[in-house]
Amino acid sequence: MIELLSDINYQPFWLSFKLATSTTAILFVISLPLAWYLSQTKSKLKPLFEAVTALPIVLPPSVLGFYLLWALSTNSPVGAFFEETFGIKLVFSFTGLVVASCFYSLPFMVQPLQSGLEGLNKHMLEAAYISGKSRLETLIRVALPNIKPALLTAVIVTFAHTVGEFGVVLMVGGSIPGETKVASVAIYEMVEVMDYTTAHIYSAIMVLISFLVLFAVYLFNHRQNRKFGGAS
Repeated sequence: MIELLSDINYQPFWLSFKLATSTTAILFVISLPLAWYLSQTKSKLKPLFEAVTALPIVLPPSVLGFYLLWALSTNSPVGAFFEETFGIKLVFSFTGLVVASCFYSLPFMVQPLQSGLEGLNKHMLEAAYISGKSRLETLIRVALPNIKPALLTAVIVTFAHTVGEFGVVLMVGGSIPGETKVASVAIYEMVEVMDYTTAHIYSAIMVLISFLVLFAVYLFNHRQNRKFGGAS
């Protein structure tokens, strides 16, 4: 067993973690103001914005992957602009995987943040505004410290969801070793060539990672609930 583990190529896992870290960091910056707006707005268009944000949850990965593949290719205005202006190829590249993952994992960051922000005491926010704090200051200094469970859930679930991506990353990035061949794609290829032993090891590692991530989230939230429950 030790020999098998020592012979494993861990590069796909490194790429998966690199992709998940990049995606989570970018989505946090993008999703925080979006979640804040959705939690505070009374606009009649709010259901429309929420539906668009949540669309990747219900769309088949193949459908989302197809449209992202088209949008990021050099045949589209967006893909052509990036390649001609910045020399960046968005299809079959790690950069393209990050862009695609940001679309695919967006709701997993936005929804927990929005839920946490909507659960805040409105009087606390109003007191911050009355004391002269701007909306940005209120968000950073008042709201965020009081939604730690939602914040942790958003970050960890987004990270874990990105690590487990398959359909979208395969369509947009393909399987280029050291560039776009993440762990989920590597497992798929092992099954194709009937290398079940290595596929079992890779899959077991993914199961362990997923379990530890979810366990950390539930454990933290449970402790937070007990803490506040005891304080009340």
